[in-house]
Amino acid sequence: MYMQKIHKYNRLPGGAVLMKAYVNIFLSAVLLLGLVSAPYAEESKGDSPPFAEVRPSVRDRDELTVVFSGSAPELDFRKAFIASEAQLFTALYEGLFSYHPFTMEPVPALAQSWELSQDKKQWTFKLRDGGKYWNGDPVKSGDFRAAWISLLDPGRESPYSSLFDIIVNAREYRLGNITDPGEVGIETPDDSTLIVRLSSPAAFFPAMLCHHSFAPVHPSLVDNEDWSLAPPASNGPFYITENSGDVLVMAKNPHYWDARRVALNKLTVRFLDDAEDATARWNSGEARWIAGDIDYDSLTDRSGIHVNAIFATHYYFIRSAKEPWSDHRLRTALSLSLPWEKIREGIYLPAKTLIYPIPGYPTVAGLDTTDLEQAKKLLAEAGYEEGRGLPELVIRITPSREAERIAALMASAWMQELGIRVKVDVVPYNQYFQSLKRSNYDVGSTTWIGDFADPYTFLQMWRRDSNLNDAGYSDGDYETLMDRSMTEEGEARWKTLAEAEKMLLDRGTVLPISYSSALNIIDTAEIDGWYVNALDIHPFKHLSFKAFRPLPGVALN
Repeated sequence: MYMQKIHKYNRLPGGAVLMKAYVNIFLSAVLLLGLVSAPYAEESKGDSPPFAEVRPSVRDRDELTVVFSGSAPELDFRKAFIASEAQLFTALYEGLFSYHPFTMEPVPALAQSWELSQDKKQWTFKLRDGGKYWNGDPVKSGDFRAAWISLLDPGRESPYSSLFDIIVNAREYRLGNITDPGEVGIETPDDSTLIVRLSSPAAFFPAMLCHHSFAPVHPSLVDNEDWSLAPPASNGPFYITENSGDVLVMAKNPHYWDARRVALNKLTVRFLDDAEDATARWNSGEARWIAGDIDYDSLTDRSGIHVNAIFATHYYFIRSAKEPWSDHRLRTALSLSLPWEKIREGIYLPAKTLIYPIPGYPTVAGLDTTDLEQAKKLLAEAGYEEGRGLPELVIRITPSREAERIAALMASAWMQELGIRVKVDVVPYNQYFQSLKRSNYDVGSTTWIGDFADPYTFLQMWRRDSNLNDAGYSDGDYETLMDRSMTEEGEARWKTLAEAEKMLLDRGTVLPISYSSALNIIDTAEIDGWYVNALDIHPFKHLSFKAFRPLPGVALN
């Protein structure tokens, strides 16, 4: 969804501290509901009308307005990487599979059927006959191939291009080692058949194909670098009718193959950075789903608060792209000298590992030990006893109180205990993630939300050739483990992936802080098809208004 797939409320350093506050909000809401006889009868504050009176009218039950935190989205899904964009794309684009709204398991979308070869390396997909773009043009297998090849173009540097590395020669093509796209393992023998050849078996491939980067592109857009100039020819359940940058108005796509299951006829998505504005739109009844920042104190109806832990982790990382930090002994020394208990103090879901614990995945010994003696020993072994000869270490953070707290603890430990000069560099939110692509810092932080429920979505980003590898991590031992995992299945595969995760932790590359949470404001007694889930993705296709019964004495307009 990582490139950082992030919600604004999760991307801020210390997001899990915010999560604790949100959980308290959630518990307060539960207590509040226990004290009133009907949630719709709760009195409002100030001059705002009662909640029941501002619900959408009967004639508007097919129109939904939502608010996401953040700025105007990137409509070209080949370039996008923010979580709110991934949510938006569930309305506009659709690939071979889509997410089940509750389980997040892959469900067939444009794939009518598929066959897997005996060696489990070749997938043959048959496209459904009714797949069309909103202008009526049919979706062809060649549209998938052209989209994927364009995303792999070395000059494009698409954030998610490394996800395609499991396809034969995709990695070599995106790195420019081969120039003939015909050598990439994607074939289209006819307009309705797509053949994908993998370099090794991947049982999770359908789950990966739910991601928006695997959607098709209309032929008119493949070489178009600016999709904001005109509504893109999308193939999802909705299409854009109005675009003012931070406000998108969409209509139901009459040519969508499953249009009969799409209840909404109009969808408005607003991108706001102002929590008070977002909350006011909820209070007024204009927006029926808020994802992101809110002003809790001014929230008049709190029955729609949903807070849940998701498959995401907030962590710091130590860049290893340049000396001397390319020496894992130095990175390990930095990790061992940190006061982990103080760093994670007050955090509701403290994280000692990179990957949120999931059923079946081996338990990995996480980072929670402070060993100053061993840290100093490693420093000396690397040739920098008492920090002598080491350059100034730069910690890059966003302007948040929690980030400043953690950075101060890190800087204090490294200066006082190891004798290293440290500088804290504060970068504005709107510049921060692009700044992580530069090389003028040594320690940064981010929050990563898994794109599908598999450890691979966390671990593939640390491969030396990954476009998501902001740390510049390059370790032959790690590459060996990841290569081995691609030849394995089931328990053996997860055991190897757990070894790879432990290597990231033991060699001081990843410094986990907290497991992250999602905050959404939506009344599921009013909106159907929206479910709390581990990826915090809620496909618009499934959303609808439930049958509404007004309070006694309240007239519907």
